[in-house]
Amino acid sequence: MLENFWFNVQYGINHVLDVKAYDHLLFLIVLTVPYLFKDWKRVLLLVTMFTLGHTLSLVLAVYNIVSVKASMVEFLIPITILVVALFNVFTSGKGAQKEKVGILFLSTLFFGLIHGLGFAREFKMLLGDSDNKIVLLLEFALGIELSQIIIVFSVLLFGYIMQTIFRFNKRDWIMVISAIVVGLVIPMILNSEFLS
Repeated sequence: MLENFWFNVQYGINHVLDVKAYDHLLFLIVLTVPYLFKDWKRVLLLVTMFTLGHTLSLVLAVYNIVSVKASMVEFLIPITILVVALFNVFTSGKGAQKEKVGILFLSTLFFGLIHGLGFAREFKMLLGDSDNKIVLLLEFALGIELSQIIIVFSVLLFGYIMQTIFRFNKRDWIMVISAIVVGLVIPMILNSEFLS
């Protein structure tokens, strides 16, 4: 029982930390880069909204409530990353990330839904004909949440080092990281099967 639990949690962790499928990492980087350690509650809430959306779309896919063409999802995932990165570029230094819960949280939930759909087919294979679908989903979601917290902490720590030790201006830091991510996702969008 404990062995299965740990396998599923690890599967969730590996899903996020998989360097070959770095879209999840890029999304978390652009989501976190505008914040500092003192904003940890807000960042944790954002990341949890993403996990919630991700898990919800897996539930909808596992129970065959929703089915979306893989090529469409693979096209939408880098679009979500691009939207957040561009949001950072146009709002850096303006405090837009400090505003009340609203558009940022709802969009993060929506992006979580899209990212979850991108993983639905592989997850269905993992489940097979298991009777404990919900338990498996929750264990997997726990793994996702744990790995996202690791990434968020790393991004915040790296940002802290760059801004305090290397005296990088916060606005410039957000702009540079977001611009790098924009540069990485544009080829993902252009090479998408959906556009060919």
